[in-house]
Amino acid sequence: MIEFLKHLLAQLYDPKGLQALVEWGGTTLVCIIVFVETGMFVGFFLPGDSLLVTAGVFAAAGHLKIAQLLTLVTLCAIAGDQVGYFIGRQAGQNLYRREDSRFFKKRHLQRAHNFYERYGGKTIILARFVPIIRTFCPPVAGAAGMTYPRYLAFDVVGGFLWVWGMTLLGYTLGSTVPNIDKHMHYVIAVVIFLSLLPAIYETVKSRLRKPTAGLSSTGPE
Repeated sequence: MIEFLKHLLAQLYDPKGLQALVEWGGTTLVCIIVFVETGMFVGFFLPGDSLLVTAGVFAAAGHLKIAQLLTLVTLCAIAGDQVGYFIGRQAGQNLYRREDSRFFKKRHLQRAHNFYERYGGKTIILARFVPIIRTFCPPVAGAAGMTYPRYLAFDVVGGFLWVWGMTLLGYTLGSTVPNIDKHMHYVIAVVIFLSLLPAIYETVKSRLRKPTAGLSSTGPE
């Protein structure tokens, strides 16, 4: 099982491997990966953004039906988040007492919690575009007691924007850039970099804030 997971990860994070997986599994595989990434803690390592862009490129080449891809993957993204929300709702604050394991890291949960504390309901939409946070945000919202109708409204909007935005980006590139499939490693590298920008920004901001806080706390005695 571990060897299989290692092989799968190598495929997912290799542009050619990712293309081969999408070509082999089609819309069904994209739906499964998106559902697992958004609905289960074990899916935090899955590359949802680059997967959707790659699927969009394949749709532009005629390998996948774009309407079917957009509809089914959006439904799976929303359904996955509902699973995460109800896991958090059921667990409550016990969620934060869960021990680290191979597929669960408490630090990721805390990052999602801090994100939620800062942005409130908007987190459900914004988290869609931030790797790892999008996996842990639904259970955090559930554990925090966010009302389900409010959560669902934000989640539907976020799921729609994420899936359609990323997939249509790939579809547009595939339709307008000649031989884009031969340069997918560049496209995926840019997508990964852009998806990591919020985390990089928050890290730099927090490090810059610490020296400032230290200076402001010292004064003449």
